Amino acid sequence: METATFRTHFPEFASETDYPVGVVTFWSGIAEKFVIEERWDDLYDHGVELATAHYLSLAIGDQRQAAAGGIPGNSTQGAITSQSVGGVSVSFDASSALEKDAGHWNATTYGRQFIRLARMMGMGGYQL
Repeated sequence: METATFRTHFPEFASETDYPVGVVTFWSGIAEKFVIEERWDDLYDHGVELATAHYLSLAIGDQRQAAAGGIPGNSTQGAITSQSVGGVSVSFDASSALEKDAGHWNATTYGRQFIRLARMMGMGGYQL
């Protein structure tokens, strides 16, 4: 995956300060290992980019947690389903947005998009 192309497709990761080239390259290298090009065909690059964006989102959360004095990688927080501020309360049906049995992929919108596509790429027969 080309980092410049990734940053064009996902401009929210354009900051080289927050997302250095080495970190983007590290996570894209991991994504390239498990996104099977023969299965994804012309969507291969998109699959790698979504997985990379997912892992970068998790990594920046860990960085921010460490910067605030917390322990990075120590969050088991799931989707927020209700919140109250003062006398106002709001709740959401998180189950409608989450992918069933998707584990950590549900932690980001990129992960949910990735797993949804990955499941489609894995459908049907595959000739070895």
